[in-house]
Amino acid sequence: MTVAVKCPPRERIIDAARDLFRKHGIKGIGVDAIAEAAESNKMTLYRHFGSKDDLVFVCLKEAAAEADAFWEGIKAANPGDAKAQLRDWVRCAGEFVTVEHCNCELLDAAAQLVEIDHPARQFVEELRNLYRLRLIELCEAAGAADAELLVDALTLLVEGARTNWRSAGPGGAATRFVKVAEMILDDFLA
Repeated sequence: MTVAVKCPPRERIIDAARDLFRKHGIKGIGVDAIAEAAESNKMTLYRHFGSKDDLVFVCLKEAAAEADAFWEGIKAANPGDAKAQLRDWVRCAGEFVTVEHCNCELLDAAAQLVEIDHPARQFVEELRNLYRLRLIELCEAAGAADAELLVDALTLLVEGARTNWRSAGPGGAATRFVKVAEMILDDFLA
């Protein structure tokens, strides 16, 4: 007989919260629903996190750690080849924007947390700046004519493709993200 082992309550709460935040938004879900989805209770949630805002912050830190692993994976797959790393980034971004839940926890949090002094919003803004700088450095290393403009173009393309996928689905323009991004890269790397 096999007995399923449950994750510790803290992990279950984080996993449930991240899933529910992706599906319903940070503002669209309450601690009752999170506790229930985690097969826990509010008392346990508050014992581990203190507040919903604290839980949101922990969830965003986990998302940031996954994003860091993504960047490291691209570097490891193409050591010393900035152009290949940049093209790999485009390919991965293309996969990201054309999936059922093409939402980025960090971008979604920035859009939903409108309070300028919210600690999670400040964290997200710092990460966005860091990721932008990483991408600029990668574009410079790849020999881009204007790395900042290229990053702006890719950022707008990614965010537009995410929105298009959500509104138009598999028949929309987002399915051509990689092709369009490759054309932009070719222009800037020529």
